[in-house]
Amino acid sequence: MGRYFGTDGFRGVANESLTAIHAFRIGRFLGRYYARGKCGRPRILVGKDTRRSSYMLEYSLAAGATASGADVYLLHVTTTPSVSYLVRTEGFDCGVMISASHNPFTDNGVKLFNAMGEKMEDEVERLIEDYLDGGTLPLATGDKVGRTVDYVAGRNRYLAYLLSLPRISFRGMRVGLDCANGSAFMLAKAVFDALGASTFAIGTSPDGFNINAGCGSTHPEQLRALVTEQALDVGFAFDGDADRCIAVDERGRILDGDAILYLAARRLKERDELDGDGLVATQMSNRGLEKSLAPAKIGVTYAETGDRFVYEEMERRGFLLGGESSGHIIFRKYAATGDGILTALKLLEGALEKKCPLSVLAEGYVPFPQRAETVRVKDNAAVVAREEVLAAKRRAEAVLAGGRVVVRASGTEPVVRILTEGEEARAVEEAAALLVRAVHAAAET
Repeated sequence: MGRYFGTDGFRGVANESLTAIHAFRIGRFLGRYYARGKCGRPRILVGKDTRRSSYMLEYSLAAGATASGADVYLLHVTTTPSVSYLVRTEGFDCGVMISASHNPFTDNGVKLFNAMGEKMEDEVERLIEDYLDGGTLPLATGDKVGRTVDYVAGRNRYLAYLLSLPRISFRGMRVGLDCANGSAFMLAKAVFDALGASTFAIGTSPDGFNINAGCGSTHPEQLRALVTEQALDVGFAFDGDADRCIAVDERGRILDGDAILYLAARRLKERDELDGDGLVATQMSNRGLEKSLAPAKIGVTYAETGDRFVYEEMERRGFLLGGESSGHIIFRKYAATGDGILTALKLLEGALEKKCPLSVLAEGYVPFPQRAETVRVKDNAAVVAREEVLAAKRRAEAVLAGGRVVVRASGTEPVVRILTEGEEARAVEEAAALLVRAVHAAAET
């Protein structure tokens, strides 16, 4: 990770570690950087989620970019994948999404995309960090000063793209949606309604403070209750910027990203659309995924945690499917980043083609017992390097006797993520508790 940018952009507490001044200077850099050797002004696309602080950061970044001579096109509240899609298809020089994804409303972030709609290259982010640490750039003057353009029409183009993807009508399907009071609160229901589904949506009343609050992909319990109480066919939960999707089948079983990868991989394999007969997952994925896919002769390759690393590995190997257990699912034929709504469309399309509920299609996925814990600390990199934490990790590995232990510093939040996995559920729980105690103790000393 860099000085400011982590695995998914520059993220921090709004107006503490990520301020309006940071956003202004990022805009200043982008406007100047993309003006080099260009005839005419650079065009920068900007979207945001529903956090109160997103307005402040959006306009600060736009002011910086226009002051450097760029034209800034404002999508306003939209999803991260819509920014990625429109940058690539509408000829923008780069894209910016103001969002902290699944984090609480107090946090915010700046995600950058290159002209191909992919996460920005590390070398460009390093140049931005150098500028943030005291660099200087000339201001545009006279007719070189940029402008802002209201680009709500871009959302409609993305909506039309999503509607073009399913090959089958959703008429007669009863679908639950949890939009996390975030970016999907207008788009998701509109898509499923237009495709003929009877849609039941929650998490559609953002107030600037309730994004991800007890709802969405990190808290799918509300969606599960909605699906079971209303006897729905399926439910889909998104996160704050809608690049994640977690599903709930008609029986109320929660299907995480690994289960979704299982369903998607088998469908693509049957359609002869799984290039390389494999997919990319991450170190946090359940190894039951690999075992469950083996009979279908579908291989699993593992990348570092983070959808940008998944995408890079997919490109290297020529794979069309990849994702994370958190619900970032990338269908590389259709998108360059995780897209929660697209994932939901593909899942429901597959179930309708098979004329089977998701519960039946998911029966072949048997995850190993696993426990995931998150411990909030001030300096997560320092905590995971402490000898007492490393010693606890060794003890946990001994408890699991051949199982798997992951202890890592998050690249998007000030937390330590712990994962234990093995064949014995009791040992998995014991190992996780041991590590949580060690991380808490190390953080307090």
